[in-house]
Amino acid sequence: MSKDQIQIGQAQACWNVSGTRILKYTVEMYHKGLNEHKIISAPETDILENKANLQAQKWTEKWESIESKRRVASEKESNLEEANSRTEEAVKSLNQIDSLLTHTLSIDDRVDWENLKKKGNYQEKSPVKPTKKRKKEYPPKPEKQSAEFTPVLTFFEKLFKSKKERKIQEFENKYSTAVSEWEKQKSTIDKSNKQLDKDFEDEMKKWESDVVEWEKRKNNFLQEQADFNAKIDQMKELYLSQNNDSIIEYCEMVLNNSEYPDSFPNNFELEYNPDNKILILEYELPAIECFPKVKEVKYIASRKELKESYISESQINKMFDEAMYKITLRTIHELFEADVANAIEAISFNGWVKAINKATGKEENNCILSIQIKKSEFIEIDLSNVDPKTCFKNLKGVASSKLSSLTPVQPILQISRVDKRFVESYTVANQIDNTTNLAAMDWEDFEHLIRELFEKEFQTSGGEVKVTQASRDGGVDAIAFDPDPIRGGKIVIQAKRYTNTVGVSAVRDLYGTVVNEGATKGILVSTADYGPDAYEFAKGKPLTLLNGSNLLHLLGKHGHHAKIDLREAKRILAEKEK
Repeated sequence: MSKDQIQIGQAQACWNVSGTRILKYTVEMYHKGLNEHKIISAPETDILENKANLQAQKWTEKWESIESKRRVASEKESNLEEANSRTEEAVKSLNQIDSLLTHTLSIDDRVDWENLKKKGNYQEKSPVKPTKKRKKEYPPKPEKQSAEFTPVLTFFEKLFKSKKERKIQEFENKYSTAVSEWEKQKSTIDKSNKQLDKDFEDEMKKWESDVVEWEKRKNNFLQEQADFNAKIDQMKELYLSQNNDSIIEYCEMVLNNSEYPDSFPNNFELEYNPDNKILILEYELPAIECFPKVKEVKYIASRKELKESYISESQINKMFDEAMYKITLRTIHELFEADVANAIEAISFNGWVKAINKATGKEENNCILSIQIKKSEFIEIDLSNVDPKTCFKNLKGVASSKLSSLTPVQPILQISRVDKRFVESYTVANQIDNTTNLAAMDWEDFEHLIRELFEKEFQTSGGEVKVTQASRDGGVDAIAFDPDPIRGGKIVIQAKRYTNTVGVSAVRDLYGTVVNEGATKGILVSTADYGPDAYEFAKGKPLTLLNGSNLLHLLGKHGHHAKIDLREAKRILAEKEK
């Protein structure tokens, strides 16, 4: 079953820089069979659930299609059919690449707000009202004057009085017995009818109770639907009023609605500057491995096998180059066409490709093209008749002559990675020696020492470490940006100048900060050691716990020496508090 293949994580809230407002919710999804991973985001949990369900449905349909093809492929008699089918699929894939740009011209890229709303009727039928069963009727009461109970006397019975009286008494007894039996039947019917009345009364009470509960469920459904649709209306109003976050969310919806081959990534990052109305888009372009290579499949009857014919390497490189320009122009077109709020005056598009560097064997992420274009200039272009590369160059786009070489270029304008919490750092390491007790240092000096230490640790890979504003609130003390494509990313660092064992709460807080910051890893550095609960909580999580011994070793690694004396530190700190 495809549903068994799908794993959906817990929804996570992403806060703004100051930690006062939730910007959006995200949930991580994975399909084991397809080996596909997706991170879904939305401003509200209801919308997030709706998006996740749509993605799960898409994966289910895709998986069922793959499973169906596998079953067909396993049957020998379907080989010819599969060859034709795969050829058709190959041609379709190539045509899809060829029409990457023209495909979007026939589509209205504006977000259909009404289509986002929930409009389904409540599916559960109302409880069926019970019908009253027909009561049993009494049988006819025996009539004494009827022939059944009226004796017919013979000649001798008329002649002899005793015989006459005996017969008359016999019929009277017969009548009395019939009446008695009738009374019993009547009593039984009365009981039965009374039970019918009681049963019907109970059924009516249950029905009335069921109707009340059904009405509640129906009203809850309608209310949730109304609330969800009200949020869509609110999103629309915020977008039309050019709210910054709503503009980004709207543009995300536009790009998510854009249909590309399943092998293509759908990852991007947006930043909007309301002052100059420039939208910056960091867009992940498909690597050359994402493009189709098969052009035809034939069934060789003599060998009972399917033979694939491949596109030449030069053709693939040409197809790749053309596709990069087409995707760039298409994406810009979609965003400008969808901009009904007139919030975007220009777009800066940076196209990135993740690929293995054949010289080093490591994955690299390079910007291979960059362009900035005004809306007023772009909408004058007839994309149905342009040569994509010539158009890109004419718009002053920056790229190498051969994109398949993946030669990096400098982006014209990039998303700012500056965190307003960062402060100027200062040097501490050169001021310490073997007599310096780290556990008794000024707490702000200690944070800058940790920043300096990790900056030296990351500098070999081009990393950068920033210190945040001093707050002593246990939040983010420093943030490292490691460009390494494998181990790198955003790393949250917390420095704890403790003299007591670090408990699990500090580690739990660090993990929460890692999630809220969208970081790839968290590092907690302390002058003391950690309790067993702290180490247990960190297991299996992207957390590293460095105790006093680890800290001294790291200092020594980079040519600095100090000491950690917790008893001395407690005495010094206690005296300072006096």
